Amino acid sequence: MLKVAPSILSADFVNLERDIRSLSTTGADYVHVDVMDGLFVPNITIGIPVVAAIRKITELPLDVHLMIDRPLRYVDDFCKAGSDILTIHVEADTQENTLAALKRIRENSVKAAISIKPKTPAEAVLPFLPYCDLILVMTVEPGFGGQSFMADMMPKLKQIRAYINEQNPNCELEVDGGINEKTAKVCAENGANVFVAGSAYFKSADPAAFVKALK
Repeated sequence: MLKVAPSILSADFVNLERDIRSLSTTGADYVHVDVMDGLFVPNITIGIPVVAAIRKITELPLDVHLMIDRPLRYVDDFCKAGSDILTIHVEADTQENTLAALKRIRENSVKAAISIKPKTPAEAVLPFLPYCDLILVMTVEPGFGGQSFMADMMPKLKQIRAYINEQNPNCELEVDGGINEKTAKVCAENGANVFVAGSAYFKSADPAAFVKALK
């Protein structure tokens, strides 16, 4: 089953409640929330209080993507704020701490996920795969919206799909970065089943039609 997760990084922050409430009317499956700390990535976005506020205005699952340094420090707080899926980066801490964070997320009855940057190889997911409900492959460099899709990530995406099929078939495979009707099709052909779309979704004249096209 293909799913669409609009990224509110591209929403109108002046009218954030309006834009988030509208997601449930367009067929979107998740609300993708990008959290950036200015350390792990160069940009700064939102934090725990905003996630908690978003939780109050939508029944859609919150797909929270932590682009932050040493996420183990904050996973409990983001779980309690209302995350349904909580994604951390393998590059953000040691393997030991990343495994500890994934286990902590699961102890909070939240789905645990990892993400990898474009320069990180596919095999980097292997130590974490048994503890993951979702793996996110970045098809742009994380930190800013509106970047161009990196087609050279497709072999990596295909390899991770093979790992998932062999070791954890219930794990979802998500892509984020430059996703539109054309690139989503390419990603699906290489094994992705969850598409994060920011600019393409929120700038669409008909978001419902856009979601339908991706699925």
